[in-house]
Amino acid sequence: MFDVTIGAVTLRLETEPGLFSPQRADAGTLAMLSLISFEPGDKILDLGCGYGLVGILAAHHVDAESVVMVDSDPRAVAVARRNADANGVPGVTVGLSDGFIGTRETGFTKIISNPPYHVDFSVPKHFIEKGFNRLALGGTMWMVTKRRDWYRNKLGTIFGGCRIHEIDGYYVFEAMKRRSTYAS
Repeated sequence: MFDVTIGAVTLRLETEPGLFSPQRADAGTLAMLSLISFEPGDKILDLGCGYGLVGILAAHHVDAESVVMVDSDPRAVAVARRNADANGVPGVTVGLSDGFIGTRETGFTKIISNPPYHVDFSVPKHFIEKGFNRLALGGTMWMVTKRRDWYRNKLGTIFGGCRIHEIDGYYVFEAMKRRSTYAS
């Protein structure tokens, strides 16, 4: 268990061995969150939520019922659910989903992810291609990785471009859905 303060929000988060970044909030995730503004009316997807940091933070800024958190690991989903309840946002939706396979939700204004980038690119490829279709027009996909070129190229191909922010050795990608079909 650890505490993290982001802006005016302090969260106490339970973790478990085997979950991503179990000792402290991940530096890449914090870098990404430093760039994201949550607005009233946002519909947020925390894609690959782990123990729930991103979605729970978002739910402190928008209506908790407008936040969906999914992960493919049943243990992560259980811990995220407990963390949401313990941090005062029981209205968030937390579910088991391998990427988008287990959820039908659409119309997100923000999809936020710290995808596994130390393996092959099949997971982030799925996140980007299917995420585009789940975003509302004008919605934004946010991703953080330590790899630049593949993500820049993939997001550029699907979204027609992206902004890249470099923070402390991490690349934070911001890609806005400007049309209803892939760019190319």
